[in-house]
Amino acid sequence: MHVGFIGLGNVGGKLAGSILRNGFDLTVHDLNEDLVAAFVARGALRGTSPRQMAKDCDVVITCLPSPAACAAVVEGPEGILDGIGPGTIWAEMSTTDANDVKRLSGLVIAKGAEAIECPVSGGCHRAATGNISIFAGCTRPTFEKALPFLTVLGRRVLHTGPIGSASVLKVVTNYLATANLVSLAEALVTCKAAGMDLNTSYEAIRISSGNSFVHETESQVILNGSRDISFTMDLVAKDAGLFQAIAEAHDVPLELSPLLNRIFADGIDRFGPRELSPNIIKRLEQATGLDIRAPGFPAEMKDDEPEEPGYEVVPRNIRPLAAE
Repeated sequence: MHVGFIGLGNVGGKLAGSILRNGFDLTVHDLNEDLVAAFVARGALRGTSPRQMAKDCDVVITCLPSPAACAAVVEGPEGILDGIGPGTIWAEMSTTDANDVKRLSGLVIAKGAEAIECPVSGGCHRAATGNISIFAGCTRPTFEKALPFLTVLGRRVLHTGPIGSASVLKVVTNYLATANLVSLAEALVTCKAAGMDLNTSYEAIRISSGNSFVHETESQVILNGSRDISFTMDLVAKDAGLFQAIAEAHDVPLELSPLLNRIFADGIDRFGPRELSPNIIKRLEQATGLDIRAPGFPAEMKDDEPEEPGYEVVPRNIRPLAAE
């Protein structure tokens, strides 16, 4: 299987690395030539354009920072639509708008090709080892065709239903992670203000009902001081806005989500859109004059689980669907 990968950023570069590491033929494309050159040095081919990659590859994967960027790569000049046809799969791994991915997928399918949306969740450190989780929205036959490369990219692969479903669930999970991050920032600052030892506070949260994946990852880089989780405030704001838009479209009167959007808008105003997202805690550090750091925590997260073959996660009481 020949895989094309477009978008070699924080997440995309690590996912493409899993493809290359596991012996697939790989062609890469990115606006940053240095990122492309690094992959070429490791044995990948340099893609000349999305159009040419769609013609030459069995699968073309996009992992891009915004819906607008994805639309440009798919339907712009020299885009995927100009080269894709029967027998080829377009796999969209970006966190994007469900309506946009449905529209673009329709254009791809009209060319006789197949489409799957497969955003990932679990952090950049797990993307690097192939242990990240993948949500896959598509028909069941397309899912079955895609499973061989999806189980290389990720450990746990969930077929979420038709195209659009994975994008909805991805922004839901990112919303929950954002709520966790903001509440942990408040908790850690309050612990420090109350005279608690931060190393002890970290462990107390970790072994309690208040624990979470975000605490076990982002709290560590917060306490280290690096705040480096390879995710920035503008991306949090994009995802939080997508979640809010879904709720508004379905007349759900949310209370916490609008507040989280305002908190990150304020963080961007203060620190800039490309500030690392865990530094949202700086708002409270500045307000209190407290320094929320402690010794013994890593500057960045490393996946301590060995790379293992991926598998399909089947929801409770549901058997894999027959071909649609």
